[in-house]
Amino acid sequence: VQLQASGGGLVQAGSSLRLSCSASRRTFSNNGMGWFRQAPGQEREFVGGIDWRGNTANYLDSVKGRFTISRDNAKNVMYLQMDSLKPEDTAVYYCAASIFARSSSSAQDYRYWGQGTLVTVSS
Repeated sequence: VQLQASGGGLVQAGSSLRLSCSASRRTFSNNGMGWFRQAPGQEREFVGGIDWRGNTANYLDSVKGRFTISRDNAKNVMYLQMDSLKPEDTAVYYCAASIFARSSSSAQDYRYWGQGTLVTVSS
C-alpha cells in the first residue's frame, strides 16, 4: 500500500473531521494530490486537490468554504479538513496522487489511490 487514508467516522451534521492521507514506500512530494469521494449508488467525484508545493488548491463547488486541503511534504502527508459537515457529505473518501505536479479534477490523472475511509454524517 502506498497511500492510506484515515480519519473517517460517524459525526453529526455541523461537526468537523480531519482526514489524513499518508504515503509509504515512496514520496509524493513532486505530485499533485487529490481527494475523491463516492457515496452509495453514486459515481466517484472529485472533492478537491492541491499542487505539489501546496500553494494552489481547488475544490468541488459544494464543499468550497467548508473543506480545506493541505499537505506536509516533509511528513509525506496530505490532509482534508472538513468543517460544517452535511449529511450529503456522507461517502467513502479516497486520496490519490496525480501523475502531474498540479492537481486535477479527473480521476484518470491519478495513478496511485488509497483504500478509502468512510465518513458518515447524521442529520
